[in-house]
Amino acid sequence: MFDWDLLRNTSSVHIMTRLAEERGMSAAACLSGTGLSPEAIIDPSSEVTARQELTVVRNLVTRFGQEPGLGVEAGSRYHISLYGPWGLAMLSSRTLRDSVEVALRYVELAFAFGQLEFEETETEARLVFDDHEVPADVRAFLTERVLTGIQMIGRELFSAGVPLHRVAFRHDGPADTERHREVFGIEPIFGAPRNEAAFDRAYLDIPLPQANEWARATCEQLCRDLLSRRQARTGIAGAVRDLLVREPGRIPDQAEVAAQLFISSRTLSRRLNEEGTSFRALLDEVRQLLSEELLEHTDMTTEQVAARLGYAESASFIRAFRRWKGCPPREYRARHMRPTGRVA
Repeated sequence: MFDWDLLRNTSSVHIMTRLAEERGMSAAACLSGTGLSPEAIIDPSSEVTARQELTVVRNLVTRFGQEPGLGVEAGSRYHISLYGPWGLAMLSSRTLRDSVEVALRYVELAFAFGQLEFEETETEARLVFDDHEVPADVRAFLTERVLTGIQMIGRELFSAGVPLHRVAFRHDGPADTERHREVFGIEPIFGAPRNEAAFDRAYLDIPLPQANEWARATCEQLCRDLLSRRQARTGIAGAVRDLLVREPGRIPDQAEVAAQLFISSRTLSRRLNEEGTSFRALLDEVRQLLSEELLEHTDMTTEQVAARLGYAESASFIRAFRRWKGCPPREYRARHMRPTGRVA
């Protein structure tokens, strides 16, 4: 479940207001309904919620949504420097594969609305964007913005970019696709089963020109700190998260958590919904964080980690972990395993 109250920097909102101003719409009008001022969105210390940015996008699309490739135009303005430590961690990664892994690990620091996943076959690599949680009235714009943003990052990681085999969108295409062809280098597929950008998997293991292990590690730590601060839970959501991690060796279900909070499961669901989340989303969040810790700092098997996280079978855990990190638990551990400090 996408967290619409997650904080992000104001770079994306600033880009949206600039697009609006170039088309004759004032920044104030573009920010209508957000509670934000034009001055606030150029303050580097300011933050906005995803919900506020969604309002800005709606204001823009309501006025100019008929313009072919408007989402592509927006996405082409997202340069890696706008993403802060998230972008710098990708830029300083050893290979494109490492960069993709970093990107997915901290994707909530980006400007996507929805879920981004990675797939790999013997010949092809794919970045897949699940837009089902994106409101229908802005879905085409935001999907085009995301996939264009991915293409722009590829160009900055490799000076010549990463040639695409295929780019596909679930929504119907405009009559004029000139912007799409200019950015992606190929004619997109519209009305496809899913949104994806596919390329030759050989690019995954080519060394990146600006690789720097110290810089990458430093930026990753900054990403962890920033995401932890932005994900800090308060209210009933904070109480639920605390209960989910309180007892070593097991994770309570919703009925148990509700009982410990002296409310019914139905009331718990309602109050979490009022805070823009759900028990399932919080459980997913906790499982992801715990799985990383267990894989990095213990020698527990995949089956043992799955059991610790409350999965009835390890296959379900492996599928979930692939969704979170874009790779299976064993591969993740091989890259991130740290010494346990035990003496043989």
